[in-house]
Amino acid sequence: MTITTHSARITSPVPYRSESGHAHHIPKGPCLVENTGAGSVEICWGAKGQNIAALTLDDMLSAQAGGQLVLLD
Repeated sequence: MTITTHSARITSPVPYRSESGHAHHIPKGPCLVENTGAGSVEICWGAKGQNIAALTLDDMLSAQAGGQLVLLD
């Protein structure tokens, strides 16, 4: 399995559901987007990359199309 990592920026909060099913938002700021090729991506953020959220590829593409997520590379 090949993992592709991109530098990105969240320009407005992006909603996601935690493993427990609770709704949260990825805050504005820099992040990394890791695509595992399995139909989902992981978004990592925080000063030390300590926060992570899993999004479906469709949710990530929707956030990108809406301008909430901007890939930098």
